[in-house]
Amino acid sequence: MEKVEEYKLVVGTVRNALVDLLAGTLGGIATVLVGQPLDTVKVKMQTFPQLYNNSIFCLKETIRQDGVMRGLYAGTAPAIVANVAENAVLFGAYGLCQKIVKTATGKRNQQDLSSIENAMAGGMASIFSSLTLCPTELVKCKLQALRETSGHKPTLSMMAMCRMIYRTDGLTGFYRGIGATMVREVPGYFAFFGGYEAARQGFAKCYGCAKKDIGIVGTAVSGGVAGICIWLVIFPADLVKSRMQVLDSPDVPKASTWQVALRIFQASGIRGLYSGLVPTLVRTFPATAVLFLVVESTRKTLGT
Repeated sequence: MEKVEEYKLVVGTVRNALVDLLAGTLGGIATVLVGQPLDTVKVKMQTFPQLYNNSIFCLKETIRQDGVMRGLYAGTAPAIVANVAENAVLFGAYGLCQKIVKTATGKRNQQDLSSIENAMAGGMASIFSSLTLCPTELVKCKLQALRETSGHKPTLSMMAMCRMIYRTDGLTGFYRGIGATMVREVPGYFAFFGGYEAARQGFAKCYGCAKKDIGIVGTAVSGGVAGICIWLVIFPADLVKSRMQVLDSPDVPKASTWQVALRIFQASGIRGLYSGLVPTLVRTFPATAVLFLVVESTRKTLGT
């Protein structure tokens, strides 16, 4: 009888992990389709603040020069790969990390975890997702800023960009900026999942129901809050990462994460570390709202 119970527990754990992977995959695709145009604006403003006075100007110039699909949706293929890889691993690892935190805190159910405890699970999960995110996001950022770095209309494909990076720096070239990625992801996803669970808890108290029953509006707003929380925390580290990845050149000595951050601060002060924040916040609320709507709908449909 004990073996049967152990078997059921293992099967249930594996099934839940697979559902979380699927939910993260679908959520990642939806996030890119909603948020890619303003993500392109964000990357351009982070990397070339001297070329663009504000977000609206950057948006107009990108459309004028390259159109909507080739301009604003540049880097969509690697963005989908990046988001699918990151969110599949992130949500899959998040469920497992919640179990670890539940065991460590002596809670009976995952639903009993506090917002801080869920935030801890999110920070742990982001360590795994960083390893899948860094290479794909590097390719995405380089494609998004191709006009500014090459001086001509962007025509390079995702595979051509990958070959170019590999020829220049080998496999390690794909992990340029991994330090900044880790610095960004761990505290970022602590805030992300903490903000999401805190907002859900607020809606649950307001509606007098369980968190899973707060409905579409509650889930969407909670997802949007999570997006705002993560970007307010991680934006400077994300900007440093983008500069390191896009402006990396074989002719220039490699600079560390902290050296790049110091150069930006010396040149532009604190404001320089937040160049491109506005389009990021405008983009992130609907994008993360859609992400969590898709994730929670998938979980509910598949019965986890």
